[in-house]
Amino acid sequence: MGCTDTLVESAIDLLYWRNVKQSGAVFSSVLLLLFSLTQFSVVSVGAYLALAALSATISFRIYKSVLQAVQKTDEGHPFKAYLEMEIALSQDQISKYADKILLYTNTCMKELRRLFLVQDLVDSLKFAVLMWLLTYVGALFNGLTLLILAVVSMFTLPVVYEKHQAQIDQYVGLIRTQVNSVVGKIQAKIPGAKRKEE
Repeated sequence: MGCTDTLVESAIDLLYWRNVKQSGAVFSSVLLLLFSLTQFSVVSVGAYLALAALSATISFRIYKSVLQAVQKTDEGHPFKAYLEMEIALSQDQISKYADKILLYTNTCMKELRRLFLVQDLVDSLKFAVLMWLLTYVGALFNGLTLLILAVVSMFTLPVVYEKHQAQIDQYVGLIRTQVNSVVGKIQAKIPGAKRKEE
């Protein structure tokens, strides 16, 4: 739990721009990668990134070797600390993540079965409307464009919400009230659409 909590806190700090340099570096790197993928294939981008990383590490290694030869020092391999670092995943970590993936997969499959086999008419109609709207979204944007928009939104919307929370909550409450009113009217008119009391 401790490692997961730390990762969540780090992600939240990143998205809320608590450390501006770190958030800016991650945001610009991800955007650069996504924009690169709009122009080049995944294989090309991956190969170019690997070549850039190798060029940097090989150059640094040669620089340190020449520096050690000139200064007649024996500092050893410049990446020794990283080479000795343990990076293997433990069996516990693998089974923990596999269990989470299995739980999410099973939950999604049950929900999709419920929606497609019309266990609740209103939920299935909502899902149908969502899929219909997604056909228009798909006609306007490709997946990569949506991914770029999602990344930009992830790095901007939390900060905007944090600064204007009261106004946003007020408008979201009004919209939610209107939507619930319309859904209630539709449920009242469709036979068999009323939810069972839980």
